[in-house]
Amino acid sequence: MHWFHLVALGVGAIVGTGILTLIGVGAGKAGPAVVVSFVFAGLVCASAALAYAEMATAIPQAGGAYTYARVMLGERIAWLVGWSLILEYSLVVSAVAVGWSGYAAPLLHEMWGMPMRWMQAPDAGGALNLPAVAIIAAVAAALVYGTRESATFNALLVGLKLIALLLFVVLAAREFDPHNLQPFMPFGFAKQTGADGVERGVMVAAAIIFLHSTASMRLLPQPRKPTIRNGIWR
Repeated sequence: MHWFHLVALGVGAIVGTGILTLIGVGAGKAGPAVVVSFVFAGLVCASAALAYAEMATAIPQAGGAYTYARVMLGERIAWLVGWSLILEYSLVVSAVAVGWSGYAAPLLHEMWGMPMRWMQAPDAGGALNLPAVAIIAAVAAALVYGTRESATFNALLVGLKLIALLLFVVLAAREFDPHNLQPFMPFGFAKQTGADGVERGVMVAAAIIFLHSTASMRLLPQPRKPTIRNGIWR
């Protein structure tokens, strides 16, 4: 894979997972201060990226956290790390798929009359979230077909998403009302549990954003021609 594909995958994960899916979840946890949550999550993601770059310099092999744990701590610890990553990926992929389904379900219902019962999970009053299952199967099939082909297709989709976001900003800017940002931090900065038992706060939202963003990025393969000279690729 070329470095351009990796950049597109990273931007796609940020836009798709962060902006289109997690911003609503984060706003429910932090209110308008979700922008601060994104800043903190971004700082921690940058620190994690630097740590991975240093690891890649010392151990220039594909495999990510599993390979690093195997080289440094042994097979047993690496086995635990590997299964922990699979569990993390399963949870994150499910959450992102459900978020995508939240956009697709109303469209499918209006255009083709697909019953909402088959586009919602049982805890939401439905029977099965078929759009979420379908998008996971489609992405898995694309990856099986070929990583390079999937990355190229992803780059095209990322371009379309960036154009759509730019159009949204341009068209919605004139309707911006600063009064909607008050109160800016209704749930406080640190974690606090409300009377309903739900944890809220700026750092709670930041933790959720960080979890989903890093899990998506750890799935990226290693680019071609790894070298110790420059740490990651050339």
